[in-house]
Amino acid sequence: MTAPNHYHHRLLPLRSNVSTPAQLPPKLPESIPLAPPLPFQYHDGPTPLLPVSYTCPSSGHLIMTVPIVNGSASVTIHAATKTLLDDTITFYSNVLGLALHSESSDAVFLSNKDQKITIKIVVGSGLSADEVAHKKAALAKRLNIDDWRTSESSVVFRSTNLNRLIATFQLSQLPVQVNPNELYPNEVYTIDPVGTLIGFTACANPLTLVPPVEKYNPVGAESTAVSASVSELSRGDEGVKPRRNIAVMTSGGDAPGMNANVRAVVRAAIFRGCKAYAVMEGYEGLVRGGPEYIKEMTWHDVKGYLSEGGTKIGTARCMAFKERKGRLQGCKHLIEAGIDALIVCGGDGSLTGADLFRSEWPSLIDELRKNGDISEEKYQKHKHLNICGTVGLIDNDMATTDATIGAYSSLDRICKAIDYIDATANSHSRAFVVEVMGRHCGWLALMAGIATSADYILIPEKPSSSQDWQDQMCKIVSKHRAKGKRKSIVIVAEGAITSDLQPISANNVKDVLVDRLGLDTRVTTLGHVQRGGNAVAYDRFLATLQGVEAVKAVLDCTPDTPSPLIAIDENKLVRKPLVEAVKITKSVATAIENKDFDKAMSLRDSEFCEHLSNYMAMNSANHNEPTLPVEKRKKIAIINVGAPAGGMNSAVYSMATYCMSRGHTPYAIHNGFSGLARHESVRSMDWLDIEGWNSIGGSEIGTNRQTPEDTDLGMIAYYFEKYQFDGLIIIGGFEAFLSLEQLEKARPMYPAFRIPIVLIPATISNNVPGTEYSLGADTCLNSLMDYCDVVKQSASSTRDRAFVIEVQGGNSGYIATCTSLISGAQASYVPEEGISLDQLELDIRSLKESFATERGLTKSGKLIIKSTNASKVLSTQVLADIIKYEAGNEFDTKTAVPGHVQQGGLPSPIDRTRAARFAVKAVQFVEDNSDLLADVKYSPDFPSDDKKLKATAVVLGIKSSHLRFSPIRKLYDFETELGRRMPKKIHWATIRDVADQLVGRTRIERPVV
Repeated sequence: MTAPNHYHHRLLPLRSNVSTPAQLPPKLPESIPLAPPLPFQYHDGPTPLLPVSYTCPSSGHLIMTVPIVNGSASVTIHAATKTLLDDTITFYSNVLGLALHSESSDAVFLSNKDQKITIKIVVGSGLSADEVAHKKAALAKRLNIDDWRTSESSVVFRSTNLNRLIATFQLSQLPVQVNPNELYPNEVYTIDPVGTLIGFTACANPLTLVPPVEKYNPVGAESTAVSASVSELSRGDEGVKPRRNIAVMTSGGDAPGMNANVRAVVRAAIFRGCKAYAVMEGYEGLVRGGPEYIKEMTWHDVKGYLSEGGTKIGTARCMAFKERKGRLQGCKHLIEAGIDALIVCGGDGSLTGADLFRSEWPSLIDELRKNGDISEEKYQKHKHLNICGTVGLIDNDMATTDATIGAYSSLDRICKAIDYIDATANSHSRAFVVEVMGRHCGWLALMAGIATSADYILIPEKPSSSQDWQDQMCKIVSKHRAKGKRKSIVIVAEGAITSDLQPISANNVKDVLVDRLGLDTRVTTLGHVQRGGNAVAYDRFLATLQGVEAVKAVLDCTPDTPSPLIAIDENKLVRKPLVEAVKITKSVATAIENKDFDKAMSLRDSEFCEHLSNYMAMNSANHNEPTLPVEKRKKIAIINVGAPAGGMNSAVYSMATYCMSRGHTPYAIHNGFSGLARHESVRSMDWLDIEGWNSIGGSEIGTNRQTPEDTDLGMIAYYFEKYQFDGLIIIGGFEAFLSLEQLEKARPMYPAFRIPIVLIPATISNNVPGTEYSLGADTCLNSLMDYCDVVKQSASSTRDRAFVIEVQGGNSGYIATCTSLISGAQASYVPEEGISLDQLELDIRSLKESFATERGLTKSGKLIIKSTNASKVLSTQVLADIIKYEAGNEFDTKTAVPGHVQQGGLPSPIDRTRAARFAVKAVQFVEDNSDLLADVKYSPDFPSDDKKLKATAVVLGIKSSHLRFSPIRKLYDFETELGRRMPKKIHWATIRDVADQLVGRTRIERPVV
């Protein structure tokens, strides 16, 4: 149809009574071509002649519009007068490229090509022209103060060129807000002629992310009909949370991973529609105030933070904040900056100050109001301050959490140093005394002692008299030497004391070893080396997830909510009361000062006590009498199955030494089940032969992928019977899982398998059902982190270059996802999702925009992580070629394949210490269940369906916040996808979401299979 003549004149330049904001100068992007004005024409049907150009009378600039809407949507808006109707038709025709479709007596319908979007303009209702002008002026006034999305209902469309839209709105003198910033726009918002807030996004499925605080609903207006690709989130007044201005601060001693925490807080806050701030120099910056110390942070301000040690926003001791006057100044400066939520990353002292600050906040802000330092409006707006704590502390002495940010990085420095010292000590047959940090907590010394098989450790929680520790240490070291050990390592926490609170220094220990044993002894004090350097993979991972969770916590908090502390329990992030955590932490130091050492130990978490007990047991393997009577001693075998993984040797060493301390006989089955069936490769283990295995990568007893059924099940049963094994510990990945199932299934036929069998998961793929963590995964992530940092440095140096990095993992995307998180990769592709062309197209477009906005900047290298099995069609090289071709000449693309580097290297401290914990637990399981199976071992009618007997063949794993034994039969039958060699439940899906959110990646949702 042909449009009625009385609509032809309506295609006029956009007009607005609001002037262009000063910070958005009117300018045209270079990509908009200049051409003579063309008359707008209607043709038969709904499709207008495009492109359309017109001249803006206010600026004289030529505007060229293109069709930008793509999606299915129906929207109803309201125009109170014919003039507003004309302006609205002009607006949507110019901006969205719509044409008149039809009209009725009370409404006009606009649509685009194929009628994929329809806008219905209802005449006679809605805001008046004055109300619209007032609303525009109010939005312009709040431009740099509030996020418009939090106060107005909005309709969001898809746009293929946000920069063009920004230029169009600027030239038309319309108020425009860009999120997160104009340099790298993700969303653009303005207001149409009838007062509707409209937004544009490059997402394939646009959704408004932040619900409005107030729903603007003009009298008589109908509810807007919105389809899946155009959303209006207005839930009324109930349940809608106001937007927050969130500040992050690092305080106390610096710790590796603090920068990752700051980055996560800033980007998570921006992602959720909040403003992010950084308080520079800790509490000192809070007291001094001003834009120099309380800075608004943008998305790009934290670029590169992941790979840097220390804290880039600074930390400092502040005596002024300990006084009320200093806290009053801090309160004033936060209010001046508009901040109503504070996230503090620091130790117990920093978090104590933060909670005190919050408790005093009502009286502080009231005093400021009475003194006239703040207005009544600001008083009402900032009556409450929400605070959340994340613990950045290398000592790991915060109660209620298993790990603190920086602790494992510090432990990694210590273990590497001792590994190096170990070689020198062995060469010269020397003793070394290594002093590590830990004033009131011996966690670093304890975990280093386990990870490096140190001869003796001194920690503040377990002191003895001056004479006792000297006698005990000399006894252990001399017996180790008598057994043939050439070196001696003693680790001393800086807070080590005697039972009468006298400090024990490294030099004291040295003197004892020299004077009483005549050993050539050296002292090494690691000092602040323990704090320095980049964070290890675990600390980047922990700091990032805790930062995101902290933002969620302050958004969830109410004035009555106690200040939370983001803690980790086994493998799960949890919120704990900050006051309680600090109170327990301080109680430990108080108990030590009061010589109540039993209470100090009871206040430590159960994992600390468990590690200490394990260390003492393993360390007594060759110098104390076994703790079990002869009749309870067992023959326990251990075997590695599958690919090598970091921590396998640590598990074998820990199992053997713990068995020796208990009186059991440990056997190693070399080269897997095939080695047993073909070569009877069974050897009992001697203490000296396995000395030092903790710090060796690979598998010293060998491993292969063959399962019992792949070799000879009957021959394996024969050798089990020959050696009279009372228990079996299997270490490995999915092949080990299958082996456990086959042995359990064969129990009715082969009595030799009627023994307790435990699987300790060990695979970089982390794909064993029954656990969320497998040995070797952390070692692999550390190798990949170092690899990605180097590759990213190369990409940044070359400029305009992206690398596609191929990682292992089989059909599991765990390694790819975690590598993406800890390296800050722009995208990752995993087997669970595959690589869709739509997603690839979106990622390439994002890369092009990112390179365009960051051209000339440092640290602009980009990474894309691809799991080997992510696609059967798109290999790593093909994927890189596609990206390079689609990028034109805008950036280059290369490939990088670390290969088996991911499996090798020294095992990380996490894998060493967890291997020890798992191994001891496995031996204890064999002890607890041997009698149950002994009663039916040779029964002709073996009750294979008995639940208790089924529960004697298990997988030992971490599930959420628990360490659990899961029966293999249940896991195999109900929780395993055999064809894909994967558990049915993907436990790391939320990690994937966080990784994408923090790099601004839009992911087309596909079900994770």
